[in-house]
Amino acid sequence: MTIITSLLAFLGTLAINITLILGYPGIAFLMALESTAVPLPSELILPFAGYLSAIDRLDVWAILLFATAGTLVGSLASYAMGYYGGKPLILKFGRYIFLDENDLLRTENWFRRQGDATIFIARFIPVVRHLISIPAGIAKMNLKKFCFYTLLGGLFWNSILVYLGYLFGQNWRLIRHYTEPFSIVIAGLILLAAIIFIVRHLKNKK
Repeated sequence: MTIITSLLAFLGTLAINITLILGYPGIAFLMALESTAVPLPSELILPFAGYLSAIDRLDVWAILLFATAGTLVGSLASYAMGYYGGKPLILKFGRYIFLDENDLLRTENWFRRQGDATIFIARFIPVVRHLISIPAGIAKMNLKKFCFYTLLGGLFWNSILVYLGYLFGQNWRLIRHYTEPFSIVIAGLILLAAIIFIVRHLKNKK
């Protein structure tokens, strides 16, 4: 736990320095990473950017433009990983992590029926938003819809965080302080779901 805490603290400091040095391109870069599996929380990046806009260091509209563009770029990178590499890898190595072709079919059916809402809502959920684009790519979700709902959800979420950072001013770090327990709970639920999934697969094999 200490190692994870230290890593997150290091990444947080790095994100702040990148924002200070590079400005808008730095925000786009960080949000692109945040939309992949890199553990850079937007709850840290964007409130700080909002604080900088409150002291007239950055323009709030430019922050939202670059942040949301970064969200889309990072999400598309993850989507591409799932689209081009996900299915072949699961078919070849999936048995080692208890995944098979039936799981792929269920994923494809889910995104065919619920993909729009899933992508939009996922932007508001810690941990999930780092990963959701990969299964969307594996399921080959319609790219135009994927981009639209990623942009829509990303813009809403980014706007909330930037506004809170602007509102809290020098106390912008409190936002991360209050949202961190929720992130831990979500991570715990995902881990629990993974354990249940594995146990069920083992029972089915028996």
